[in-house]
Amino acid sequence: MKVIWKAACVAVWFAGASAGGLAQDATYRKDIKPLFDAKCAGCHGAASPVLQEFLLDEKKFAAAMKGPRMDSYADMLQLVGWPDTGAIMRRLDDGKNAGGKPGNMYQYLGASDEERQKNLRTFKAWVGPEGWALNRFKARGKVPGVTKEQLEKIKVKY
Repeated sequence: MKVIWKAACVAVWFAGASAGGLAQDATYRKDIKPLFDAKCAGCHGAASPVLQEFLLDEKKFAAAMKGPRMDSYADMLQLVGWPDTGAIMRRLDDGKNAGGKPGNMYQYLGASDEERQKNLRTFKAWVGPEGWALNRFKARGKVPGVTKEQLEKIKVKY
């Protein structure tokens, strides 16, 4: 009986370790870039304006189905950390962190809710589960600005 119990404990430990390991091993090159190329590049690829240009005339670019450019690691980091802190998180979130309303880009993460949830988990693993905060750099309305502690939890491995 002791042997079976020990084997079960070891199996549970390895299952937990490998599941946790997957979440921590998400990288831009291996996980995010292929997902971006498949789901996001049409509106956020090389033909899109850089963030600063996009912010000058958001309505014009939105009408042309162009969002801010995110086809490089550096461009994407601007929408995670700074200057558009939390934009990726707010736009891709499924609503479980924002009072039930999904972000406006959540729908593009997949054709089914199952696929969207899988791809959202990939983005969350990349950012870091504790780094997934919807706060902006500065407070807006009732939502406080992002804290130093929240910023320190963002992982975004290359």
